Amino acid sequence: MQSGHITTPFGRRSVTLALVKGQLDTAEFEPTRRVEKWKVYRDVCEASKLLVLGDRPIAVLNALLTFYPATELSEERGLVVFPSNAQLAVRAHGISASTLRRSLSALVDAGLIHRRDSPNGKRYAHRDRAGQIEEAFGFSLAPLLARADELAQMAQQAAEEERRFRRAREALTICRRDVRKMITAAMEEGADGDWAKIEDHFLALIGRLPRSPRHEDVTAILEEMSMLRDEIVNILEIQLKSENMHANGGQNDCHIQNSKPESFHELEPSSEEERGEVSSHEPKRMAEPLKAYPLSMVLKACPQISDYVPGGQIAGWRDVMTAAVVVRSMLSVSPSAYQEACEVLGPENAATAIACILERAEHIKSAGGYLRDLTRKAARGEFGLGPMLMAAMRANAGVEKRSA
Repeated sequence: MQSGHITTPFGRRSVTLALVKGQLDTAEFEPTRRVEKWKVYRDVCEASKLLVLGDRPIAVLNALLTFYPATELSEERGLVVFPSNAQLAVRAHGISASTLRRSLSALVDAGLIHRRDSPNGKRYAHRDRAGQIEEAFGFSLAPLLARADELAQMAQQAAEEERRFRRAREALTICRRDVRKMITAAMEEGADGDWAKIEDHFLALIGRLPRSPRHEDVTAILEEMSMLRDEIVNILEIQLKSENMHANGGQNDCHIQNSKPESFHELEPSSEEERGEVSSHEPKRMAEPLKAYPLSMVLKACPQISDYVPGGQIAGWRDVMTAAVVVRSMLSVSPSAYQEACEVLGPENAATAIACILERAEHIKSAGGYLRDLTRKAARGEFGLGPMLMAAMRANAGVEKRSA
């Protein structure tokens, strides 16, 4: 029985007690046992994360199994394969020699194969006169046969963990959507509450989620996001049940603005002149939308907007628009003012306007009234973002120029 005794590796490779234990455990399986080799391989693939194995070791294991002639692993047929490194590299999709050595070591450390080295470290087999293999030196697949049941259980465990991970991601996506839309509805319809603070909390939760989240990351964010959703639902439920929320629809905005001093609308100036109220005879949209300026130009003129993106790196307009929502809340610009700017200027230009206002925030008394005034002028065709961007660019470059 080839796997019935302990063997140590050739050369400088050392042996550990864990490897000795693995060989002892392997020697205890029933000699008559048979296992379909590709079934075991599929279990290893599914349990690769639990086994801490990457793609390359898995590919090398596949190559080793191709050198085993039978479809079932059994002690009767022998369990040692002895391909050369060159043959293994070809069947493992042409990986380099160094990668092959690391992959074989990873398989040994994971307890999926054992080294059965010859006196000189070469891989070969002794055959009898009939051509049958009497003894072989190479890699023993006995651990796959001995651990077949364990590997099957690990595969089931990995599949269950993956299923729970998918469910958690789905639940987080739905919860995130619910929170985002309820906050937007509450802001746009003027519901009482510190919605700017709630929105900041929501954005902070999203910012904590890594690009490649693990199950525990998703679970932690989901728990906090669910609590935030419950809090929002409770706030809205109380208001929807109150008599104040059933007032005349035409007076609803005025009623909510005056119902509580902390109402979000009161973050903007109360006078019509500062708010830049658009009269009924003025157009709400431009005949032709303003064309968006190059993103590189906007970032050069308004570098501060990058501070409000997770990681501080802006990859596209989506990042700018996401940052603009954060800045809008920080500058106390109401959702209705920003929404109107988006409708008149377009989403990209509205975000650009917010970025420009951020650069001059210390010089602007009311950012919300200022944005409404710009939107009103743009609707009449009296305003363009070009001069605003150029002024911001000159200010950031430290160059003072006189206007012609």
